Amino acid sequence: MVEQNDRAPLLDWAEGPGISVSEPVPAAGEGESSGAVATPDPGVTPGGSRALGIAGCSWTSSPGLSAGDPRRLQVEGDDIVAVFVVTFDTRSGNIVEWCLPQDMDLEGVEFKAMASGSHKVPSDFIYFRKGNFFGLACFANMPVASELERGARMKSVGILSPSYTLLYRYMHFLENQVRHQLEKPGVYTQLEAFYEDKKGVLHTGNGVSTCNAPVHWLPAINRYMYPEMKITHPAGCMSQFIKFFGEQIFILWKFALLRKRILIFSPPPVGVVCYRVYCCCCLANVSLLGLGGAIPESKPFFYINVADIEVLETEISYVACTTEKIFEEKKDLYDVYVDNQNVKTNREHLQQLLKVNSADKDKYRKLNEQRQMLLYSQEVDGDCSGTEEDLFILFFMELNNRLFQTLLEVSASQDKTLTADHVRSMGLDPQWDRNFLMDLVEVYGIDVMLVIDNPCCS
Repeated sequence: MVEQNDRAPLLDWAEGPGISVSEPVPAAGEGESSGAVATPDPGVTPGGSRALGIAGCSWTSSPGLSAGDPRRLQVEGDDIVAVFVVTFDTRSGNIVEWCLPQDMDLEGVEFKAMASGSHKVPSDFIYFRKGNFFGLACFANMPVASELERGARMKSVGILSPSYTLLYRYMHFLENQVRHQLEKPGVYTQLEAFYEDKKGVLHTGNGVSTCNAPVHWLPAINRYMYPEMKITHPAGCMSQFIKFFGEQIFILWKFALLRKRILIFSPPPVGVVCYRVYCCCCLANVSLLGLGGAIPESKPFFYINVADIEVLETEISYVACTTEKIFEEKKDLYDVYVDNQNVKTNREHLQQLLKVNSADKDKYRKLNEQRQMLLYSQEVDGDCSGTEEDLFILFFMELNNRLFQTLLEVSASQDKTLTADHVRSMGLDPQWDRNFLMDLVEVYGIDVMLVIDNPCCS
């Protein structure tokens, strides 16, 4: 039975409490100075970076390496290109109230960092794309005794980076900073210190600073992703994703492999839905070489709004989420629409893929059996070397490898004929997965024989 609760579990991954009411803080200006910033608790996060001080709101510089030091840029691939504060103004709506650098183009960020409908939730976090960069923002809504603010103060604090893979390192810092901004509006000392420490100077060949950085999408399908993935998602992310969708996970798996445009709708909070975007992309990971370089990348756009419509019109493959119901009516912008646990498509040739067939149920059963074996091993033998996340990610990678290995072997054979036995060995149904296979070999340019009277269709 599919679990209905899709919010809380994924929000529990953080090391410690999320946004909470802070201890009493000094009045604006008291204890603040440009030359002294409180030091966060020491520690190390995955990947070797410093742990962010979850008890405080401050940031200290990396000892010995300046922000522009080439050694630092080589060690840390998560440089920040912008930091900003977005607020809701009762007269002007969402506005960027402060940012560094001041000349950074942040047009539209005020609607990315504060998702539509956010006023209905006390706190949230949002992953998004802005041009060539990816962003993470933490939002909070605090009741205030102010008629001018209509009883509520709402802000988001966010960052932009060329890659999304390590943004989660700064979740605690952003959560603390948005609370800091709500309680002491206009005091940006700690954000300034953070930016000076983490700012990335993007150079062209002649040493001229530029913001035209390469986009770091999810790595190409023929790249072995697993070591990187282990540090890019929060604990529980993939397992909760699979539990939420149940057997339908294999419907999403097929659409992800076909590089379809997948749009996930959900009302706020949107943070957990951003994780679903990431997990959807992960379903299509393959470590097998030889698939060629002309395959559309599975681009995680994360949170989108109506301002992204023009960009989406040009995309042939993406995975995104939104809180704006109007997107459901814009059927030319997506191939697959996911509303809660309802996966649907308006493309007639994709309708058959919405059905969970016997082969899908068998794969789901095997996945659960492996999970139970892992849990038993952990409980009885005390073997904690593997996690559910490891198991799920490797399950789909091995499934995909077996599928494409079989197709490549058949393609290299003399008659290039795909039989029913071939299809079953790939974990597919010879009859119900025929349309999926036809689309798959076309997308990946694999030369195999799939004809009406082929045994694989009987």
